Amino acid sequence: MATILKEIEEESVDVKKEEGIMEGKIPTVSIIIPVYNAESFLARCVDSVLGQEYTDFELLLIDDGSKDRSGALCDAYAASDSRVRVFHKENAGVSAARNQALSEARGTFIQFLDSDDWMTPDSTKLLVRAAEENDCDLVIADFYRVVGERVSRKGDIEEEGVMSPEEFAAHMMESPADYYYGVLWNKLYRRSIIEEHALRMNAEISWCEDFMFNLEYIRFAERITALHAPIYYYVKRKGSLVTTQGTSLSKTIQMKLGVFEYYHNFYKHVLDEEEYEKNRLQLYRFLVDAASDGLVGIPLLPGTKKLGDERAGVSATALAGEGMLSDLYRERKLMQRYLEVAALKNDLTPSEAYLLLCLSHLGGTVNKKELADFAGVSRSALTMQLQKLVLRGLIKMEDIPMPKPVRSKKEKGTEKDETLQKTPEKRVRVTFQPEAEPILRELATVQRDYDETRFAGFEEEDLIQYARLTEKMKRNMQKVLAPVH
Repeated sequence: MATILKEIEEESVDVKKEEGIMEGKIPTVSIIIPVYNAESFLARCVDSVLGQEYTDFELLLIDDGSKDRSGALCDAYAASDSRVRVFHKENAGVSAARNQALSEARGTFIQFLDSDDWMTPDSTKLLVRAAEENDCDLVIADFYRVVGERVSRKGDIEEEGVMSPEEFAAHMMESPADYYYGVLWNKLYRRSIIEEHALRMNAEISWCEDFMFNLEYIRFAERITALHAPIYYYVKRKGSLVTTQGTSLSKTIQMKLGVFEYYHNFYKHVLDEEEYEKNRLQLYRFLVDAASDGLVGIPLLPGTKKLGDERAGVSATALAGEGMLSDLYRERKLMQRYLEVAALKNDLTPSEAYLLLCLSHLGGTVNKKELADFAGVSRSALTMQLQKLVLRGLIKMEDIPMPKPVRSKKEKGTEKDETLQKTPEKRVRVTFQPEAEPILRELATVQRDYDETRFAGFEEEDLIQYARLTEKMKRNMQKVLAPVH
């Protein structure tokens, strides 16, 4: 424990300067973590927040009367990073802890975390971007389910764009007891809606309280969007905040009946009478699923991978290395990191996403040999990837007719020498289809993220000098690599 506290102090001592956090500045996001006896895994959770690519946030740690050293850990983080605010309270359960945090929060958006879970490095950035670009009141995202050393991706809504509460409710009715809809931690909320309608967790119940909060919030959320990228690692543990409070059988039954009634009232409010009657079967399915504790856990899903293999790995040795090869490795891995997210959101492989990026860079008319070289793949792999993109309706390809080779005559003394001119390389015209437009916008964002990460902390003079040096290096390499005709 002492070692962990020392590491926090040493690694975070300069955070206030590096992040440029100013006292009194209103953050864009308030991230809320209730903490109860989380000493053994709290560091992983909090470090995943403080290591976010998006830095304009405050972190609210609510120590709910922990009996271990969790409270001391929270205080150590607050002492070393001005974005962290800690509140100690008597144990009253996860709902009371979250409610206190909501009363203290200052951000435009609210994001929740459980202390035994952790976030992907781009979690907050992707959620805020989705909310701002779509002017949404609620963002719901995919997540990773972790069981031991295995991990699987979980999502549900495949629809693109903005949904109304009615459209979102229709999706929810297809899988009414799904964690995807019920939990708080895969969503981003607008604090103004929470405060305007005095929305809080029901501290009297310890079953489905987060789901009931979501149902209440959705009633006032006019615009909702789904983010098709996993942003959270969910781990089911015993002894956490949601399972520590003892509850009698009679109280449990009373709580469940109250939730069922609330669920009915929600759909009566959101749907008109005809639509409500038509979907009653799904409502009763919720009662069956929930009565058997369908909301308490989710199974390991298809496509399970070893934890750490769900995203492209990074070699710590190469990452810390010096020299040309390590520089190239870091740049490649950074681009791969952002491309991977774009690929996940659009049901593409990273190589297919990269090929689309290459096509957008090279223009409409390409030579397959040159394209394969530019994309760093074999001709056969390129052909397969192009066909997949055609079948997806993302691109259209047309062969460009090439002129037939002609014979030319040369005079050599008194002899005539006929030579056959070389056949030009075949070229194809690649046209992006309307279905590709959202992906191309996503790829443009990938390039912006890549540059923002590389140039973080650069002053204007630094950028100008870098551009000059890069141009010189480009010309030097072009001189050596230019083909001789």
